Amino acid sequence: VDQEEEVPEKIEHTFTPGLLEVLQSVTPKGFENICKRLLREHGFENVEVTGGSHDGGIDGYGTLELNPFVTIKVLFQCKRYKGTVSRAQVGDFRNAMLGRAEKGIILTTGTFSEDAKREATRDGAPPIELIDGQKLVHLFEEKQLGVKPKIIYDVDLKFFEPYMETKNGKTEAM
Repeated sequence: VDQEEEVPEKIEHTFTPGLLEVLQSVTPKGFENICKRLLREHGFENVEVTGGSHDGGIDGYGTLELNPFVTIKVLFQCKRYKGTVSRAQVGDFRNAMLGRAEKGIILTTGTFSEDAKREATRDGAPPIELIDGQKLVHLFEEKQLGVKPKIIYDVDLKFFEPYMETKNGKTEAM
């Protein structure tokens, strides 16, 4: 007796990478340009990517109007990393920005070492804002840039309690 083999339906699993994985997979130039867009979305003006291998560690610049009287020039550096940005890298960026801007920002898909964090806020030196991968994702989500919001519903079990069976097997009415 011939029996047809039951062939299970082919199930296709689609994996949607998280935002951080996507950011880590873009080209270095692409990452600089997406950071430019992110800065613009968060209120920076005249944002430009400088690019090139002779940029002195500066990937771009922009201006931020603090109020109608005060506008500051900001330089930024983009590090598409999976690892950790070191204190030396923060110091090198600060040296590159000295005399060129009042503020610096380093954006990375990785993390910052504790020494790098201390270097960024060292007394007597221009402050540098550190945007790690986790904060970067939050900033993209805040502006819904490259991401779509999704509503997830959790079951409220307390709501259903009056409709559940009790110990004596009867269903309670509300």
